[in-house]
Amino acid sequence: MVEVDPATQPGLLGFLRGRGYQCLAVASTGEALQALADGSFGCTLIDLSGIETAEARSIQCLKLRGPNSGPIIAITDLHDNGIDAGSLEVEAVLHKPLSFAELHQAIDNLVRPPAETHGRALEQTDGRIRQETDLWRSSKMMEARQILREAARVDVTVLVTGETGTGKELVAHAIHQFSSRRGGPFVKVNCAAMPRELLESELFGYERGAFTGAHKLKIGKFEAAHRGTIFLDEIGDLHPALQAKLLHVLQDGEFSRIGGKSTLTVDVRVLAATNQDLERAVTEGRFREDLFYRLNVIQVCVPPLRERVVEIPLLANYFVERYAKLYGRGGFTIAPAVMERLKQHRYPGNVRELENLIKRMIVLDDPYLTRIRLPEVGANGARLASPAPSVVEPTLREIGRRASQAAESEAIAKMLEQTGWNRVRTARALRISYRALLYKIKQAGLDGGRSSARSLTQGTPP
Repeated sequence: MVEVDPATQPGLLGFLRGRGYQCLAVASTGEALQALADGSFGCTLIDLSGIETAEARSIQCLKLRGPNSGPIIAITDLHDNGIDAGSLEVEAVLHKPLSFAELHQAIDNLVRPPAETHGRALEQTDGRIRQETDLWRSSKMMEARQILREAARVDVTVLVTGETGTGKELVAHAIHQFSSRRGGPFVKVNCAAMPRELLESELFGYERGAFTGAHKLKIGKFEAAHRGTIFLDEIGDLHPALQAKLLHVLQDGEFSRIGGKSTLTVDVRVLAATNQDLERAVTEGRFREDLFYRLNVIQVCVPPLRERVVEIPLLANYFVERYAKLYGRGGFTIAPAVMERLKQHRYPGNVRELENLIKRMIVLDDPYLTRIRLPEVGANGARLASPAPSVVEPTLREIGRRASQAAESEAIAKMLEQTGWNRVRTARALRISYRALLYKIKQAGLDGGRSSARSLTQGTPP
């Protein structure tokens, strides 16, 4: 927002933030250009009153920023400076005295997708969710469906538990889709997929200059999920320091970006999922007890597929219909005898394993399972060791990947030695970001310092 009148800024900011928008106020188009270099915005609001004609022309520079600026709304008083707002090629023009209702309507019209397109997308997603949840026919899954529908009506946190591959993300999608937030964003974050430092910036964002390599403002996932739902998968792997910060967000709905001085308020519903026993993790001191109770207001337990045998034929046929068309295998069907074999399998990988098995059957055109061997599993669903394990030779792709990783690690180690372990200079010399370098150092096992780097460059294990 470009507003040259300091007396007007607080009122506009208060109105916009009160409607849930995250705002950045600047006092000139020059400052706006700098802000656009640091990050992207959904919409740019410019008050032309008090701006010189020459400066107003630099609005064309904002337009050249493309999607960074988003649509531009000009607020003008024709008697103030004689600028013709219509000649500036902005998306909307509002006149003083400014009506906040008109401003809100203009932003909504420009930022939100057309109602018809948005409605079609919602209908398609809703149809897919309903189709997949209709396959839940076992008593345990029908109970889970009833719980999630009741939970969807109330804005409370929900903890989804179950083994890997059972469909916990589908449950989270269904809760969002059946709730009043269905028109808002659904944002997924895998808490086990990245180191703590990267995950913190991913969740909460950071300000420009917050740390070395932070060259522009980054919006975090919580801000991106405003007025919608954020799904925190693998919550049991969340670092203790981030557990404390997440607890604060759940309690107050407030947080600060990394390096930020101001507090941001978001309207977000939190759903979490885990394949771990969080109550045991609390007892062992690995998970905060107060955070566990904040997350576990409603719990939806998704049972393993071996306890939902009645659903296996329904899921198998659903995947056949979905992937046979995708892979150009029209007419592919599963014979009754093969379906019986599928029903007897224990599926340690649950629904995800069944889906991948059907994919392989279709791609290899193997409807009778003559080329694909089902792995042996025990009564509890765990895979059994093969009595005569064979040595599996790595593929050319795997060999290439390993060689590439080894060469990259050695190059990083050498550069760290050359720069005296100055990570900033190393990142600059390798032409990667500082955060990427830290991640690669940890991935390569170089976070042990000079001894680990020396071992790597000399070809001995650290």
